[in-house]
Amino acid sequence: MTAWRILRALAFRLVFYAGSVPILLIVPLVALIGGQRMMVPYAHGWSRFHRWAAATFLGVRTRFEGTLPDHPVLYAAKHEAMYETVELSFLLHGPAVVLKRELMRIPLWGYATKVYGAIAVDRDASAGALRRMVKDAGVAKAQGRSVIVYPEGTRVPHGATPPLRSGFAGLYKTLGYPVIPIATDSGRFVPRRGWPRAGVVTIRLGEEIPAGLPRKEAEARVHAAINVLAATGGEG
Repeated sequence: MTAWRILRALAFRLVFYAGSVPILLIVPLVALIGGQRMMVPYAHGWSRFHRWAAATFLGVRTRFEGTLPDHPVLYAAKHEAMYETVELSFLLHGPAVVLKRELMRIPLWGYATKVYGAIAVDRDASAGALRRMVKDAGVAKAQGRSVIVYPEGTRVPHGATPPLRSGFAGLYKTLGYPVIPIATDSGRFVPRRGWPRAGVVTIRLGEEIPAGLPRKEAEARVHAAINVLAATGGEG
């Protein structure tokens, strides 16, 4: 069984990453012709390719629960795998994404994320870094665009519930948006360490949390909501 999972994972990596190369090579042309207006749907095409490859070679599919809001919000999502970062861009209709700055330095990929409207965040979480992140988020707000952040800061194993990073509070206060928390159990099927296994990843939108709450209350509600699936199953 393990050998079969390894073979499926290797086939997925070969097809997905090889197929992503020509998609990335065309990014400068897409940006030149249509800027962000074209880059967002172009990225969604890449998301669909990822979804097909995951379903075909890994046997991993998505169950999306909840109703999308009809107004800009701050999405706060659990982060257990690369899987949900690709899925959510498409499922949420292209919110501005908060990304680690080092990811935006990758050739072509980094350029694509900048045109897409990604918001860079530094690992050091210094006051200057947070101010830059908040300033970039203001651009998304001026466009009437939702923003998505992974408030625990990095991928964590399924079942882990680390505290939220300080960047979430800065975004919440500056944007003045209500928050939609997002829970997932992707680490059960596509863990950071180990081999993927077939199954259905749940991505669940939580109840909207209003803007303007005291920091501790907002953080507590978000932390609880994004971790409602943390006790399900295991990493496998």
